[in-house]
Amino acid sequence: MILSVLFFPKIKLGRLSISTYWVVTLIGALIVLIVDVAAGQNSFKTVGEALIADTAINPLKILALFLSMTVLSIFLDELGFFRFLASAVLKRARTGQRKLFLFLYLIVSVLTVFTSNDIIILSFTPFICYFAKNAKINPTPYLAAEFVAANTWSMALIIGNPTNIYLATAFDVDFLQYLKISIVPTLFAGIVAFGMLYLMFHKQLKAPIEGEPEDITIKDKLLLWVGIAHLGVCTILLAISSYIGIEMWIVSLASVGSLFVVATIVSLVRKKKPTELLGCIKRAPYQLIPFVLSMFVMIVVLAGKGISAKIAGFFGEEHAILKYGVSSFFAANVINNIPMSVFFSSIISEMGGTTAALQAVFATVIGSNIGAFLTPIGALAGIMWSSILNEHGLKFGYLDFLKMGAIVAIPTLFAAIGGLYAVSSLIVI
Repeated sequence: MILSVLFFPKIKLGRLSISTYWVVTLIGALIVLIVDVAAGQNSFKTVGEALIADTAINPLKILALFLSMTVLSIFLDELGFFRFLASAVLKRARTGQRKLFLFLYLIVSVLTVFTSNDIIILSFTPFICYFAKNAKINPTPYLAAEFVAANTWSMALIIGNPTNIYLATAFDVDFLQYLKISIVPTLFAGIVAFGMLYLMFHKQLKAPIEGEPEDITIKDKLLLWVGIAHLGVCTILLAISSYIGIEMWIVSLASVGSLFVVATIVSLVRKKKPTELLGCIKRAPYQLIPFVLSMFVMIVVLAGKGISAKIAGFFGEEHAILKYGVSSFFAANVINNIPMSVFFSSIISEMGGTTAALQAVFATVIGSNIGAFLTPIGALAGIMWSSILNEHGLKFGYLDFLKMGAIVAIPTLFAAIGGLYAVSSLIVI
């Protein structure tokens, strides 16, 4: 998978372009199943039971939750909402690049909290490329700030990253409990991340801004408010879902269903093509489905071999925050943060319902988010980000990424771990 991302990220079949990372993992899952069955194991039954099990860790529920939230954000992006906000904020920062840099970091951070890191990367990266070209400034500081902010502040809410969703739901952590524990580590990490970014790029930010920012207007304000209302109501219901007895995936899926119905009715009344809905259908990250399911299959088979129990025994329960935070951070950059989270979930489950287990869960959440900006294979966001930059003719190679990661990601990781230690000393987690 790593080799495919670095050397042949896409394959073309006629006009169709296919990302190879999920193809590789799908082949890997099939090989694991075939070999295990050949050895006399009934792995197909084991995997099938895991996929239909009525548990929080069911990957189908997690995919439904993440894809639903992504579609809600894509709908707003199709209307130009994120680019409009970015343009409005950036126009207010015309006095210099330093102010512009701060404003961009803040708006990406805030939007990431209430949407997800992936949709922010998809929405803002092309905008920054165009804006920097028009303003005649170096795009690298702003692209780095966007990527780091999106993958740091995505820790704040359970919906910010599919890894958050997987780890939290696997251990029955509800929306508000997650927020209560995650907010301090996220604040610590966010402040340190910005400080390290500023130290890294402050000399480049002294150059004047010569061009003009992109002028963005929202043409369909009715559908915009429809989209904002659905995202807002969905977020509120997610926050109270554990108290009203409705699972989060049902809330998000129902929100998307309602959005599609309302937007379709509006289009029919106007006798117009539902362009935004078609955009949602086209842009939804379907490749995440075979990728997550393939990694889940491999982890289920490996867990059945006792590997998870051996690793859990090796780690032990002492200093769980430090051990799981650091190890998940580096493991994400070997096998990507989503399969890492699935694998670490099976390891942590061997610890039972102990305090150390819950500490390990949140430490792994930290590693899965911040590990995204150590190398380009740390997360899907990094793969998408690098692909967009290539499309715009911008070079940000593996070594450039690693340099940014070494300078920014490692201090940010330990800031977040320190924040989690602070929380664990004040409240029982």
